[in-house]
This record gives sequence, C-alpha cells and structure tokens, in this order.
Amino acid sequence: MKHQTLLLLAAPLALLAACEKVPEAPYDRGVCYQAQPQPDGKTLKYNVAGKGIDSIEKCAAKLEGIRQRFLALGGQNHDMIGAYQGSFLFLRPNGIYRAERWNSAQYILLVRTGDGRLAIPGAMPMDPADMR
Repeated sequence: MKHQTLLLLAAPLALLAACEKVPEAPYDRGVCYQAQPQPDGKTLKYNVAGKGIDSIEKCAAKLEGIRQRFLALGGQNHDMIGAYQGSFLFLRPNGIYRAERWNSAQYILLVRTGDGRLAIPGAMPMDPADMR
C-alpha cells in the first residue's frame, strides 16, 4: 500500500520535471544568432549576428569571427553559444559543435586545424605521424 502511495505522489513530480522549460533555438530562415545565457540560467537572449546566411557552417564561421574579436578586445570567455534555423551551435577552443535541442547530444560540426583555422571534419589531410 505504501508503494502505491509513493507512486501516486511521484508521478506528478515526474511530469513537472518533464515539462521544465528548455531553451529553443529560433527557426528564422537565414538568420544567425549569438545566444547569451541569462542570469536565471534557464533562458537565452538571442542577438542577430547575421542575416542572409545560407548554411550552418557560414553561421558558425560568422560566430567564430565574433568570438575572436571579443577575445582580441580582452574578453576571457573562450566559449560561445549560437543558433541557426532551429539548431544550437557551441563554439569551443577545440571546435564547433551542433545540437538539435538544448539538452541533446552535441556533434562536431567544424574542427580546428593545427594553425587554428576551422575545417569540416575529415577534409584536411592527416599527418602520417598521427596514424601510428
């Protein structure tokens, strides 16, 4: 009997947790956004980084330029968040990752080459020394 009562009490709590609001990326066609986490930790403010952008890779490159300019001005934040047509972009020192949802798995979109440029994974020839 106690187990049934616990289950009845736990079910609404589980439903409330499942309904927790998570950020959703804007779906505006061709618009690249820089996303700024807000103090509440649950929402994002979206700033237009570019319009007429025709691919997620070009949006990522635009955001990378913004990130580099912030760092050149003395910024200390090496990570940045962006959004493009319903996907999130996570800019990190080792590359740029893409996620379809805020809390879903992140996949590598662009990697950094040895000289710091961005490239599509597998597009750059591998160093034979790395293959050993």
